[in-house]
Amino acid sequence: MTKMEGMQAFKDVFGEQPTDLFTAAGRINVIGEHIDYCGGKVFPAALNLRCNVYARKTGGNTVRLAFRGIEGIVELCVDKLDSYKELKIGNYQAGVAYYLQQEGVEIVGCDLYYDCTVPFGSGLSSSAAIEVATAVSLCEYAGVAYDKVQLALISQRAENKYAGVNCGIMDQFASAMGKKDHAVLLDCSNLSFEYVPLRLGEYCLVVANCNKPHNLVESKYNVRRQEVENALKLLQTKLDVGCLAEITPKVFAEYKYLLSGVVAKRAEHVVMECDRVNKAVAALKAGDLEELGRLLNESHYSLRDLYEVTGKELDCLTAFARKEVGCLGSRMIGAGFGGCTISIVKKTEVDGFIRRVGKAYHDAIGYKASFYETSIEDGITVEKL
Repeated sequence: MTKMEGMQAFKDVFGEQPTDLFTAAGRINVIGEHIDYCGGKVFPAALNLRCNVYARKTGGNTVRLAFRGIEGIVELCVDKLDSYKELKIGNYQAGVAYYLQQEGVEIVGCDLYYDCTVPFGSGLSSSAAIEVATAVSLCEYAGVAYDKVQLALISQRAENKYAGVNCGIMDQFASAMGKKDHAVLLDCSNLSFEYVPLRLGEYCLVVANCNKPHNLVESKYNVRRQEVENALKLLQTKLDVGCLAEITPKVFAEYKYLLSGVVAKRAEHVVMECDRVNKAVAALKAGDLEELGRLLNESHYSLRDLYEVTGKELDCLTAFARKEVGCLGSRMIGAGFGGCTISIVKKTEVDGFIRRVGKAYHDAIGYKASFYETSIEDGITVEKL
């Protein structure tokens, strides 16, 4: 949807022209999967795939929400923001508004039209983009100064406590704090961060959605979280650590005997993935893209064999990608069991890569993957229309 189409869609629903466009980005995670809730460092970047909110301040007591592709309007009364948790559509927005209100932000009546270009269920964090874009919209209309890190934390709280979805801070942080042509090295234990230029030279990142039919991954995600929490408790009987991310591969090898079965496998993934993040950042700073690609491959194998969150679709998509001459590495991103992959591909080979990998995937799985032209952009934008 173009900007003009978005403005027209807003007018068709609300009868007036929008005055503002607020956006927040979806994200990729270059490397560092399933470690944000273990205190690890992750390495996300904000995408050009975004949640666009066409907006108009109306005053009064009601926030009205409309959504591209969905009929009707959802109305939120600013005096009853704690009462919309059961909404199937609009609960994320209500949660953000509620927690902003709890922080002393006056929620002002407005009309918000959502055009989200981040594919839902893709592992590119559409929910975080929606939450952060909503938070920016409401803060702008309240006329309050806002800290982007605080918006990320409020958005995470809305997803965790209001919508009841367990997630770490990475998605919302990347959506709010993303910087054009940079990835963010984020320490999830204390929210310290560093911007690292994402210079790929003659290569680029290709995002592919395996388009596995939607299934609920929340229960499996919660099981994984419980498993790593159990691993930490067992290791803490001998080690003075606050989280798994504090354990080096060398120390883990020494104390792995405390663990067994899947708990040992889950913890090993976390420890080694944390190490891979540090190595990947060093490789990128040194311009060693082949090493970066190798680490992406290792990350996928670990997610497949130790964390067991990939599935045949993601395994096929990354395996076919790795066979391509112009591909340095490929891995799944997001929670797993479906969603997307990222691959480092030579720019001159992208068209052929998409064609060949797409055909091989369709032949193997029976339906098509989707490929996205992406660029690394700022997380939040605010624009007068």
